[in-house]
Amino acid sequence: MEKKKNNLNENDNTKELFEKVYTQFKMHFYREVFSNFEKREATLTTVETFCMEVIYALKRPTVNEFASFLHMSSPNAAYKVNNLVKKGYLKKVQSEDDKREFYLQVTEKYMNYYNISASYVDAKMDKIKARMSDKEWGDFRHVLEVILEELDEDMR
Repeated sequence: MEKKKNNLNENDNTKELFEKVYTQFKMHFYREVFSNFEKREATLTTVETFCMEVIYALKRPTVNEFASFLHMSSPNAAYKVNNLVKKGYLKKVQSEDDKREFYLQVTEKYMNYYNISASYVDAKMDKIKARMSDKEWGDFRHVLEVILEELDEDMR
C-alpha cells in the first residue's frame, strides 16, 4: 500500500510529515552522490559538499561572507575554498569595483554535481503538480512561500 511505502502513518502530524519530506529529499541526494563516486575523478568530501551548497545558496559570496555565514575563521574558509578551486568545483572572480575582492562562483563541474539533486526535484514537482488542481497548486505554492519567509529570517 502507498502509505506503508512512504512511511506515512495516519497519526503523523504536520511537523512529522514535513520532516519526512525533507528527509526523503536528503536521502535521495545522498544515495545519488554515493552511487556516482566511482565516476568522478575528484569527488567532494562531505564537508566540501556542504561548503559548496552554502556557496551556491549565497550566490557568489566573498570568502569573508562565506566564512562569516558559517561562523568559520577566514583562514579556514580560504583553505577550504582553495581546495575547491583546485578540484575545479569553484572559481574566484575578481570584483570589477574593488580589485582586492574576489567572489566565489560555482563552475559547470559543480552544476553537473548539483543537478543530481535538482533534476530529481524538478521531476517530483512536475508529478506533484499533475496530481493537484490549480487551486491546490496555488495553495501549495503559498505554503512554500510562507515557509521560505520564515526560513529567510534565520539567514539574515
